[in-house]
Amino acid sequence: MTSKSAAAAARATVYGYPRQGAGRELKKAVEGYWKGRVDAGELRRTAAALRAATWRGLAGAGVHEVPTGDFSYYDHVLDTTVMVGAIPARHRAAVEADALDGYFAMARGTQDVAPLEMTKWFDTNYHYLVPELGPDTVFSADSAKQVDEFREARALGLDARPVLVGPLTYLLLAKPAPGVDEGFEPLTLLDRLLPVYAEVLADLRAAGAEWVQLDEPALVQDRSPAELNAAARVYRDLGALTDRPKLLVASYFDRLGDALPVLAKAPVDGLALDFTGPAAGNLDDLAAVGGLPGKRLVAGVVDGRNVWINDLAGSLATLATLLGLADRVDVAASCSLLHVPLDVTAERDIDGQIVRWLAFARQKTAEVVLLARGLERGTDAIAAELAANRADLASRAGSPITRDPAVRARTAAVTDADGRRSHPYPGRAAAQRARLGLPPLPTTTIGSFPQTTELRTARADLRAGRIGTEGYEERIEAEIREVISFQEKAGIDVLVHGEPERNDMVQYFAEQLTGYLATQHGWVQSYGTRYVRPPILAGDISRPGPMTVRWTSYAQSLTGRPVKGMLTGPVTMLAWSFVRDDQPLGETARQVALALRDEVNDLEAAGTSVIQVDEPALRETLPLRAAGRPAYLAWATEAFRLTTSGVRPDTQIHTHMCYAEFGDVLQAIDDLDADVISLEAARSHMQVAGELADAGYPREVGPGVYDIHSPRVPDTGEVTALLRRALAAVPAERLWVNPDCGLKTRGWTEVREALEHLVAAAREVRGEVG
Repeated sequence: MTSKSAAAAARATVYGYPRQGAGRELKKAVEGYWKGRVDAGELRRTAAALRAATWRGLAGAGVHEVPTGDFSYYDHVLDTTVMVGAIPARHRAAVEADALDGYFAMARGTQDVAPLEMTKWFDTNYHYLVPELGPDTVFSADSAKQVDEFREARALGLDARPVLVGPLTYLLLAKPAPGVDEGFEPLTLLDRLLPVYAEVLADLRAAGAEWVQLDEPALVQDRSPAELNAAARVYRDLGALTDRPKLLVASYFDRLGDALPVLAKAPVDGLALDFTGPAAGNLDDLAAVGGLPGKRLVAGVVDGRNVWINDLAGSLATLATLLGLADRVDVAASCSLLHVPLDVTAERDIDGQIVRWLAFARQKTAEVVLLARGLERGTDAIAAELAANRADLASRAGSPITRDPAVRARTAAVTDADGRRSHPYPGRAAAQRARLGLPPLPTTTIGSFPQTTELRTARADLRAGRIGTEGYEERIEAEIREVISFQEKAGIDVLVHGEPERNDMVQYFAEQLTGYLATQHGWVQSYGTRYVRPPILAGDISRPGPMTVRWTSYAQSLTGRPVKGMLTGPVTMLAWSFVRDDQPLGETARQVALALRDEVNDLEAAGTSVIQVDEPALRETLPLRAAGRPAYLAWATEAFRLTTSGVRPDTQIHTHMCYAEFGDVLQAIDDLDADVISLEAARSHMQVAGELADAGYPREVGPGVYDIHSPRVPDTGEVTALLRRALAAVPAERLWVNPDCGLKTRGWTEVREALEHLVAAAREVRGEVG
C-alpha cells in the first residue's frame, strides 16, 4: 500500500475513556451498592448505561472504532485477574458465593480477609490491584465480561475493538502470593497463561470481534534479554493461532526501545505506539527497524496524560512521516483517556482564553478525529481548525500568566547551601528528642481524618454563598476540636489537626498559589471510587500568604502535645497536577519548593515543632527507563530539601510515601534528609522496613500498620504482629507507629476503633522493648 492509500484509510480511535460519567454516576452507584442502598441489578444497569453513553458519544464525535473492555467497576488489572481465573485462595469462597461481592472483596478486603496489594500504574497516579501468583497458580479463562461488553457495543451498531491487558504485562506486574518464596518469578507461568489468552481471543472472535488490542506498557521499561525473549514467544504463539481476531499490540508512556524490533517482527497484525513526550523517539526507532510493512499502525499523537491542546500541525507532520512506515496509519491518543478529566466545557470558573489552551477527554477525542480527517483529506480540509489552533498556541506562549520575573529571579538565586540542613542528623535527633520528649515507638497519624458529609456540605455552602466565612470557620474549628480531643483520649503522641478545611492534599494548596488553576468538574480516577481533581500548573508559582498556619496554630492551642504542620511536597504537587509542558519539570519543582519553604518557615515561627512534608509521588514520577532516573532524582530530592532545610535543628521534619515500589528509590529517600519517614507497609507485609534496613537507612521510620484503603479494622494482635516484624528490621529507638496513609476516606467508627488498637499495640510492644 502506498503512503497515499495509507492516508486515505486513516481512521480515528482511542484506547480507553473515563469510566465515571459526567456526574460520577459510577462512583455513586458502587458506593451505594457497598452501603446496601443500591442492589446488584441497579448497579449493573447504571454501568451499562454509562458504557453505552460513552460509546455513542465517541462514535458521534467521529471515532470509527470504539474500545470495549476498558470499563471497570474498580480496576482493569483486577478485571484481568478475574478473566484469567487467578483468584487468590483467600477470596475464592467469596467469589464462588457471589461474583460481584467477591470482586469487591479482592479490591477492598473484608473484616476477615485482606485485599490485594495496591500500587501505582507505571508513572501515573492511577492505582491497580497487584496480581498474586505462585507456582501452584492454575489459570482458567472467564471471558464473560470482555465478550458481553463487546456485544453491547455491537448491539448499538458500532465497530468495536476489545482492549485487554497483555499477558506479558500482566505477569510482569504480578507479585509472589503471600507465603510464596519472594524469589518466585511470575513470568515462569507464561506457558500456563497463554492458552487462557488463546481461549479468550477465540471467544471474542466467535462474538464477532475483528480486532483485539493487547496492552503491553511493561515493554517500555528496561527489560532483560530473557523478558524480551518472552515477549517474542508470547506474540509468536498468539500470532500463530488460527482461531483468533487480528491482534493489535499497544504500548504507551515511553519509547519501546529494544522491544520495538521484537514486536515489529512478531506475527501480529498491528502495533499501537505512543509518539508524545519521552515516547517521541518511537518515530526514529520505527524507521530504523524498517517500519511495519503489511501491518496497521495506530499512532498516538495526542497526549492522553496531560490537558494542553495538541499542536495539530506538528502532529500532522509526525503522521505524514509515519505514512511511509505502515500499510495503514490510524490516529489515536497516546494512551487511554482514563488519565484526564471528561470535558473542559464544564469549567465555568476558568477564564475563557485559558480554556482554549486546554483539552480534556472530549476535546482530545475531537483532536484525534480532526487529525484523522486532515490525514485522510489533506490540510485544506481542516485549514480553519489549524489556524485557530495556531492562534491558541501563540496565545499561551505569549501570555503574562506563564512568566513572573520575580519568581524566576528568586529561583535563579538559589545556592547549594539553601538545600542543606544546618546540622547533621545525629545532632538534630538529639535536639528533637530533648524538645519533644516522646516515648519509644511514638504514635501518630499521617494527617487527614474522615471527611464527613457535614464537612463537604460546609465547603459547598461556602462556595454557594449559603454561609459566610465566619460560619464556615466555626464549623472547621469545631471539627478540629473533635479531632484533637479524640487523639488525646486515644493516647496518640504526635497529633494532627485532621485537615477538615482541605478538599484534596494538592488542590488545597494549588488554590492558594499563583500560577495554578483549579477545576470544578475535572475529576480523574485515582483508584476504585476515589476520584481527584488535579489542578493545572499554568504559570510561574509563588505564595501570596500563609496557607496552613492559622489552622495548625489553632489546633496546637488546644493541646500540650505536639501538633504536626501538614504540607504537600513539591514533587507530589507536580505529580498530582497537570504540569506545564513548556519548561523542564525541575524548574517548576524549584518554584513550588520555594513557595512551600516560606510556609515551612512561617509554621516554625508560629511554634510548630513537627512539620510533615508529604512526598507520596516521589516513586511514581520516577522515569520508566533507568537512563532518565539520575537527573530526575537529583532535582526531586533537591526540591524537597529546598522546602525543608531552612528550619532549626530541633524542628523535626517528617515525610510520607505510600503505594509504590520503594526499593527503586531507597537512596533518594536517604537523600531527602528528613528526620522521620512514614511509608505504606501493611498490605506489603512490612517489606519496605526490610528494604530500608538492608540499605542502611539511618533515620527514623514509621512503616504503616493499618491499611486505610480497606474497610477492615485490624485488631490489636494484628497490629502487634506487624510491629514485631518491623522491629526485626528497625531498632525501637527509630521506629514510629502509624497508619499507612491519611484517613479521609474512612468513616469515624472504623477510624476510632483502628487507632485505639494501634495505640494499644504500640503500648504492648513498647513494654516488650523496655
